[in-house]
Amino acid sequence: MISKFTPEVNKIYFLETHSLFHILKGKGTIEVDFKNYLNWDDKLIFLEKGQYIKFSSDSFVVRRIDFDNQVLFKNQDVRILFKHLVSLGYIDYLDCKDCQEYLSNTIFSSQKDIIDISVNQWYWQNPFKADKKEYQIIFDIKEVIDQEFKNHLSVEELIKKISKNNKNINYLLKNKIGLTIKKLEVNKRLIEDQKLIAFTDNPIKQIAYEQGYKDVAYFNKNFKKNTGITPSEFRDQIGFQLDDQFENDLFQIIHDYHTSQKSLSFYADKLHITEKTLNKKVRQKLNTSVGQLIRQEIIRTSKELLLNGEKIKNIAFYLGFEEANHFSTFFKHYTQLTPTQFLKKYNS
Repeated sequence: MISKFTPEVNKIYFLETHSLFHILKGKGTIEVDFKNYLNWDDKLIFLEKGQYIKFSSDSFVVRRIDFDNQVLFKNQDVRILFKHLVSLGYIDYLDCKDCQEYLSNTIFSSQKDIIDISVNQWYWQNPFKADKKEYQIIFDIKEVIDQEFKNHLSVEELIKKISKNNKNINYLLKNKIGLTIKKLEVNKRLIEDQKLIAFTDNPIKQIAYEQGYKDVAYFNKNFKKNTGITPSEFRDQIGFQLDDQFENDLFQIIHDYHTSQKSLSFYADKLHITEKTLNKKVRQKLNTSVGQLIRQEIIRTSKELLLNGEKIKNIAFYLGFEEANHFSTFFKHYTQLTPTQFLKKYNS
């Protein structure tokens, strides 16, 4: 099913099916499983059943496809789109002409079509520089972790679930995705712990036992080791964040003034907080800087103007650059393409 919608600010959208999200426009971050993402534009994002997504501002317009045919997911290649290893599973929309044709005209006959072309695109992008056999080994271990994380198995026990002989699996993961099997397991367990703490009223003790911990004190200690706060503090913090309009206000002000104002003090004044507090909140919530947020908004605006046919010289002046070549250098630094190359790629 294909739908287009405007999500509510800070609403938690739990996924009951595997889904594709194409963010058509918007400013701010999206949050998936407690991680904030700023670089969502020009991507098709794939989310697995059981994950959640949240939008930080009221400016987003999203195209969504829900895949209700579970037969699709018996194909081992399909899981590369949905089982996330390091970050979000995505493909580059501008590089995938078949994806653009499907989503603009819906000419394909079934959901399988967009899955097939997305899988092909993902392998072509080859984000972890591995061959197909290596990818299957990597996702075999991820699948075992997803199924067994509550049992707190050792690395050796996890490996035996997929292979009795391959002792190089841990090296393969470390080499290709920069994470060990143990770290993948810890990440999976932590995300599921966080979901139960944040989105249920179950006592912490009950959650610890449900997640396979025999000692509640160890659960609390382990959780704090990985997050910096206790489970109870995390629950309180999440409740506050759901009512916090800081991100929405920040991105609205950046949207309104990014073409003319670049200083931290200006945005701090607009939000009625000190520069130190603004820096701290942005680092804590978004793991970035105000300067980076402004630069990303400049890139987003420049892409819109380029696609609307504005001349590069006029765009440079509008965005506060003294020379057109300064703007072109800036644009290439953040997109790896010159403005002219970007237009050629988009319109080809």
